[in-house]
Amino acid sequence: MTIRRREFAVGAAGAVAAGVAGSVGAAEAAPRSAAEAAGVTVLRGTLRPGAPDWVYLPVEVAAGTAEVRVSYAYERPSVPPGTAGNALDIGLFDERGTALGGRGFRGWSGGARAEFFVRGDEATPGYLAGPVRAGTWYVLIAPYSIAPEGLAYTVTVTLTPGPAGRTPRAVYPPERARGRGRAWYRGDCHLHSVYSDGRRTPAEIAAAARAAGLDFINSAEHNTHSAHGAWEGLWGDDLLILVGEEVTTRTGHVLAVGTDPGTFVDWRYRARDRRFGRYAEVIRRAGGLVVPAHPHATCVGCAWKFGFGEADAVEVWNGPHTADDEVALAAWDAALTARRGGGWLPAIASSDAHREPDRVGSPQTVVLADELSREAVLAGLRAGRSYLAESSAVTLSLVVSGPRGQRAGIGGRLRTARADDPVTVRLEVSGAPGRTAHLVTDQGTVHTVVLPDSATGAVEWTTSAARSAYVRAEVRHPSAVPGLPGTPVGLTNPVWLGGREGE
Repeated sequence: MTIRRREFAVGAAGAVAAGVAGSVGAAEAAPRSAAEAAGVTVLRGTLRPGAPDWVYLPVEVAAGTAEVRVSYAYERPSVPPGTAGNALDIGLFDERGTALGGRGFRGWSGGARAEFFVRGDEATPGYLAGPVRAGTWYVLIAPYSIAPEGLAYTVTVTLTPGPAGRTPRAVYPPERARGRGRAWYRGDCHLHSVYSDGRRTPAEIAAAARAAGLDFINSAEHNTHSAHGAWEGLWGDDLLILVGEEVTTRTGHVLAVGTDPGTFVDWRYRARDRRFGRYAEVIRRAGGLVVPAHPHATCVGCAWKFGFGEADAVEVWNGPHTADDEVALAAWDAALTARRGGGWLPAIASSDAHREPDRVGSPQTVVLADELSREAVLAGLRAGRSYLAESSAVTLSLVVSGPRGQRAGIGGRLRTARADDPVTVRLEVSGAPGRTAHLVTDQGTVHTVVLPDSATGAVEWTTSAARSAYVRAEVRHPSAVPGLPGTPVGLTNPVWLGGREGE
């Protein structure tokens, strides 16, 4: 299904409007002025409420051009309380075109920058250095929200002639670090740098990750893969760097975690376009995980509307724990109850850190992996062999034991000879003195214990597969609001119960 064509208006001295199917707009430049003849093109127009999500402003690039530089501005009138104001994102496509899939994609900065450039040898972070070939290029403007009176914009494109710069060879992170063999590894799968709307450099992120006790991180810039080659010299025996993207659509955000370096995932669609499955497959073909981010966030366009049929995991804890995280956790748990172990969706936690005071690694996902490698870490996340923690100070262990010595840990399944065979659940916690531990099953919270004030504590409880489809653990701070749960210290994925031994 495609979105019906929507109209938008432009000023007589600027671009002439047209729409094409699939929520894509195009615009044509006005006759060339003296400034344009000197290499400067100015495009002006006004987008009205209901304008396309994506509006393409064509610019003719002549042979011998060394640099394309773009700046833009738009009016931001005051609006009544509760009414969306103007917000306009921007990106660039080259002469290879604007078709979905991104063959002509040269970069995206959203609303983070007012100016950017592309050359053969260099580009603004968020954009891709490479050949500046003759032909029709397109400045992409994308209205995030439009005030009732419209969004008036001015885009200035400056073309500088000169010799073609030599494009440097991209150096990507290795797929393996030394690690500790089969072990629990701590990571943060949702981080932003200056290559999208973050304020930290990759070097600052790597340093913060080490300071936070992380073993791996995933670069997830909004709608661009330009940071994939920005980590040279920052990995090491102690830090595995994965690369991906935060695919930021108008109806939800999804993390591409651990894709092949250089993979671009398009974002120019809404849930009603029924295109997401195609791009989820792009992520998986590139070796990555499909992870809806902050699925119940309240910002415009942030809540996840695509369903979870294509997901490999889901982010239920994003940065400092807030009410939408609690909703995400409850929705995830409800889905566990409905699925009863068949094709269940693991949970992860990420910091979504952009700048100070955002803390890299708070929260984090701790995954049991055979080694510290891209393949092993992603396999552990996909299998749900992981727990979520507010920091590296917190360690959780959840093991279920059967009457004949059977054992299963987080993400696993304990099978017994009979459904009513008693099994013992043991939770061990360190780094959460005096906090409250909860055991949760498909019936809800079934056992609650206040942990001792010592560095470590343990909880034991007995159940059976007949009583509990699964068991998972939550460790929480004291409640700050009467009647509401405290914020998490740590959460585990479930251990599943049931099924006959040998099955």
